[in-house]
Amino acid sequence: MSDWTADQIPDLSGKTFIVTGANSGIGLEATRALAAKRAAVVLACRNLEKGQAAVDGIRKQSPGATVWLERLDLGDLGSVRSFAEKFTREHPRLDVLVNNAGIMAIPRRTTSDGFETQMGTNHLGHFALTGLLLGRLVESAPARVVSVSSMAHTMGKFGTLDAADLGLERGYTKWGAYGRSKLANLLFAYELERRLEARFPGVSSVACHPGYAATNLQAVGPEMTGSVVGKALMTFGNAVFAQSAAAGAWPTLYAATAPDVRGGDFIGPGGPFKMAGAPVKQRSNRASHDVEAARKLWDTSVQLTGVDFALLRPEATRAAV
Repeated sequence: MSDWTADQIPDLSGKTFIVTGANSGIGLEATRALAAKRAAVVLACRNLEKGQAAVDGIRKQSPGATVWLERLDLGDLGSVRSFAEKFTREHPRLDVLVNNAGIMAIPRRTTSDGFETQMGTNHLGHFALTGLLLGRLVESAPARVVSVSSMAHTMGKFGTLDAADLGLERGYTKWGAYGRSKLANLLFAYELERRLEARFPGVSSVACHPGYAATNLQAVGPEMTGSVVGKALMTFGNAVFAQSAAAGAWPTLYAATAPDVRGGDFIGPGGPFKMAGAPVKQRSNRASHDVEAARKLWDTSVQLTGVDFALLRPEATRAAV
């Protein structure tokens, strides 16, 4: 696996993927690679203008590519529900859901539903989306859910894991909030796998991180605060230290397509400091494997989003049998 590249992705004819945040960065590069291997890919994007530019570029690179653009704003649960309803109505299968979209290190804001924006977008929106699409994933098994986290999960800390705690109304720091959202991605991914393994082992939940990749994600925070120095530092870091966005997408692509991936795996770059290189299986930090914290986060996420993953209830499984 140490020399793996996107060239090793198998033929994906007949398989359908959703990639959130597919209009730029790692999401765009992952979508390009999937489409080149004949997957049908739905680009789930908040900005339709940028999304259309991405679609046009993919079709130019891979003539005949099967790609669709759909609007999805993960910071708006109404948008999440509309997207899931439309997808389920129009697409008979879903082989892989790539929960990729995210925002990083921004000043404190709230989503349209009142959630702290980084937690609301990076975790709660994807939590709701996954729950709303679970039925289609189960029907399409074998299927996967890929949660894109970050090494910044090691900066994440939680208190009570209740609704007030997730809101970070006190003591907000932009990097601390980002780390919490990325830790939440992992707690969710592993808890989802435990619940799927018990009831629908044909669907697996895996996680990954890109290392340090040159994307526009790093520039958003400095732009929002008007920090010229911050933007210059991010630009310098991307130019000097970061790997390309295409290489940064390799862990996502491996997690989504490699035949040896198993539920609960965590994939990331195998190079120095886990920041670049070909994808390898790794272990995230101890906090991400806290089963009790994961259960509390799950229950709070259900409370906040209203999405309860009904198929994963024991009584629902018995009824299905």
